[in-house]
Amino acid sequence: MSDAERRTRILAVNAEHPEPDRIAEAARLIRAGRLVAFPTETVYGLGANALDAEAVRGIFAAKERPANDPLIVHLADVEALPPLVAELPPQVERLAEAFWPGPLTLVLPRSAAIPDEVTAGGPTVALRIPAHPVARALIRAADRPIAAPSANRFGRLSPTRAEDVLADLGGRIDLILDGGPTPVGVESTVLSLVAPVPTILRPGGISREALEAVLGQIVVRHRAVKAEEIALSPGTLPQHYAPRTPLRLLLGADEAILAAMRRVVLEAAARDRRIGLLVAEEDLPALRNLPAVIEVAGSLRDPRGVARQLYAALRRLDGAGVERILARDFGERGLGLAIRDRLSRAAGGDVVEVKR
Repeated sequence: MSDAERRTRILAVNAEHPEPDRIAEAARLIRAGRLVAFPTETVYGLGANALDAEAVRGIFAAKERPANDPLIVHLADVEALPPLVAELPPQVERLAEAFWPGPLTLVLPRSAAIPDEVTAGGPTVALRIPAHPVARALIRAADRPIAAPSANRFGRLSPTRAEDVLADLGGRIDLILDGGPTPVGVESTVLSLVAPVPTILRPGGISREALEAVLGQIVVRHRAVKAEEIALSPGTLPQHYAPRTPLRLLLGADEAILAAMRRVVLEAAARDRRIGLLVAEEDLPALRNLPAVIEVAGSLRDPRGVARQLYAALRRLDGAGVERILARDFGERGLGLAIRDRLSRAAGGDVVEVKR
């Protein structure tokens, strides 16, 4: 461990029944304007007092995050919502009853209580109530709303374990609460309620189908944010959630994807180079004996399992010394839409539809 990493403390906490004294220690740091990483049900968040502009600026400095990318504010319960918003659309009550606490973020008109630093100066604020016991205990003990993007260097793979946070932010933050691996594995769904039709700005841990069962029609915004724009939601820049190794996402029929993978792997092997493959369990028979580094994200029949393992599998491939990562698509039903979104942004637009 480096000297920088030693300056960031890791405090283990019980994920289901977090120890009050350890939560109290982290809450004292939040109230003092310091930075604490903590587990949510989605990924680890980097938290600061959302009402303290200087503390929020610390998040941007630690992550090297651009100022036009807003943060999500985490609350302990629905009762904390009204002071932070200018109005509450009628859909909020139904959504809160169905999905909170949980991996749904709502974009609403902001109140004057929210600093510009949180919203990138925009007129809306993103809010959610996390389901993880450690996150909720910390917010309650701090008695503050907590602004918390993912606890990693900006644009890189999100952390699903405390050791991922340390690898990215060691020496830059004060404390990491280690509650073990996060159960969902991809970030929350961000739903805007400021347009006439509810709009998914970022697919995530709540599926489009589940939202439509509550609200009826919704739309998905696919356009990436330009560099000079104020983003309406985190995670909407063209390249995000990315390994350092170049990644290409392959779309198409399974047979075509696997044939393309075999071809690229063999061409690279002829140049004494290795390729990393992110695949499904069902793909393994077709890839047997290939000279590649293969990571299985899960089964095509279980997108929730794939989401849970996605970032950990990409981190392993990123550390394997491969020339390029080829990732298969996992569809767009259920959490497949969120997985496709993360992989397409990890690829930075290098998305190829392969033909038979």
